[in-house]
Amino acid sequence: MGKHSSIRGRVRARRCVVQALYQWRLAGADPKDILMEFVAERELVKVDMDYFRKLTIEIPEHSEELQKLLATVIDIPFDDLDPVEFSVLMIGCFELAYCPEVPWRVAVNESIELSKMFGATDAHKFINGSLDKLAQDLRKVEIQAS
Repeated sequence: MGKHSSIRGRVRARRCVVQALYQWRLAGADPKDILMEFVAERELVKVDMDYFRKLTIEIPEHSEELQKLLATVIDIPFDDLDPVEFSVLMIGCFELAYCPEVPWRVAVNESIELSKMFGATDAHKFINGSLDKLAQDLRKVEIQAS
C-alpha cells in the first residue's frame, strides 16, 4: 500500500471513528460491539482498519485522561458538548497525546475537517482553537522545531 492510499485510509478511518464514538457516547455501547457492528453492517471501503480499530477501542479506554487534558483548554462541561464535537475533540486529543507519529498539524487539521463534515456550522472554529491550545502543551517540542 502506497503512502497516499494509507493517508486516505486514515482519513476514512477517522470518519468512521466519529460515528463509532458518537454511538459509544449516546448509547453507551461497548466499543468492541460497535466495532463488530461496523465491520458486519457497513461497507468499509479503503478504510485503514487497524487505525479504525485502535481509535475505536483506545479512545474510550483513555477517556478519563483525554477529558482531563481537554478540560485544560475548554470551559464547557463535557455533558453540554454536542456529541459530534465531543467525538472529534476526543480523536484530536488522542492523536496529540498518544500518536506521536501523527504530526500535530495533521491531528488538528483532520479534526477541523471532521467537524466541518459532521458538526454544527461553526464547530470547526471551536475545535481548532481547543486542539491548537492543547497542541501547544502536548507537542511543544515538535511545534518549536517546525
